[in-house]
Amino acid sequence: MNGIQSRINAFVKLGTFLGQFSVNNLKKIEGIAYNDLFFDGFLHQLKLAQENNTWFTKNNILSSLEEWSNKLSIKSLEEYAKSISLANNTSKKVAIIMAGNIPLVGFHDFLSVLLSGHSVIVKQSSNDKHLLPFMAKYLEYIEQDLKGKITFTEEKLSDFDAVIATGSDNTARYFEYYFKNKPNIIRKSRNSVAVITGKETEQDFIKLSDDIFQYFGLGCRSVSKLYVPKDYQFDLFFNGMYTKKDIINNTKYANNYDYNKAVYLMSEFDLLENGFLMIKEDESYSSPIATVFYEYYDNEIDLKIKLHQDRDKIQCIVSKDFIENEVAFGQTQCPKLTDYADGVNTLEFLSNI
Repeated sequence: MNGIQSRINAFVKLGTFLGQFSVNNLKKIEGIAYNDLFFDGFLHQLKLAQENNTWFTKNNILSSLEEWSNKLSIKSLEEYAKSISLANNTSKKVAIIMAGNIPLVGFHDFLSVLLSGHSVIVKQSSNDKHLLPFMAKYLEYIEQDLKGKITFTEEKLSDFDAVIATGSDNTARYFEYYFKNKPNIIRKSRNSVAVITGKETEQDFIKLSDDIFQYFGLGCRSVSKLYVPKDYQFDLFFNGMYTKKDIINNTKYANNYDYNKAVYLMSEFDLLENGFLMIKEDESYSSPIATVFYEYYDNEIDLKIKLHQDRDKIQCIVSKDFIENEVAFGQTQCPKLTDYADGVNTLEFLSNI
C-alpha cells in the first residue's frame, strides 16, 4: 500500500474511533481498533478539556468530534488528497501554531501536513491542549509510519522548514516578522456575516441561530454581523434565535451578556435584545460575546462591492441566493475539507515547500 493511502486509512480509523463520541449517543462500540486502550483515556481527556477551558462545554467538544468523525470518511479524504502533489516527495518539518478558540480548531492543518507526507511540530494553545495529543497517539498506534512524524512542543520553535500560524491581528504581525524567512501561511482574525434580504423564513433563522451560537460565537466561521435592508423589522429574526434561549444558563456566557449589556446601556447605545442576545447597529465585523452587530444597506450591488472589498476580514458570507460562494443558513460550522481557512489552499502550499 502506498504511503498516502496508508495515511488516509489511519485517519479513517481515527474518524471511526471519534464516531463513538457524539452529542446524542456517547458510547463504546465493539470492534473498533485499540478501543480498550484508548476509549476510557479519551473520555478522561474530554473531562480535562472541559475543566481547562469553560467555553469547551461537553456538547461543544462532542459537536467538534462528531463533525470531524463525519469528515474523516474514506470518500472525503481520498477526494481531498487528490490534489496532493507527489512530485516533491521530500518530507519537510512543518510547524503549526494553533489557535484555541474552539475545540480542535487546528486539526485541519494537522491533517493536511501529515497527509502530505511531512512531519509536524505542533505548538498548541493553552486553551485547547488535551484532545489532539491523545488523537495523535491513537494515529501512531494505527499507522506505524506516523511514529516520529508528530511532535508537540511548548518551547520556542526551532528546526523547521515551513510554518502555519493562526492568531489575532496583533500576533499575526509578530508572526510575519518572526517567520519572514520561512515559507508560511499566517492567518489573522476573521469574522463571518449574514446577509438578510427580507425573503427569509423563520426556519432560515432557526438555522442561522446555529451559525451565531455554536461554540458561543467564538469561531471565525461564527456569524457576528448582519446586513439588513433599510427599515428591517427583526421580529422573525428573534423568533428564530429563541430556539437557543438555554444558552443563557451557561454562567460564563451569562456573565458576558450582563457585562456587555451594562456597558452598552451606560454608553446609551440603542439595543435590541431578548434576554440572551443583543443586536446593536455597528460598522465593525467583530462583536463581543452575546452580541451581534448589524448594518443597514440601501442596495444589493453596493453591498456586494463592500463585501468584496472587505474579503480579507470575512471568513464566510451566509445568505440565500445573494452572492457566489455563499454558505447556506446553518452550515458555517460544517465546512468541507476543501473550504480552506482564509481561502488559502493548504495542500497547495504544502506541496510546494
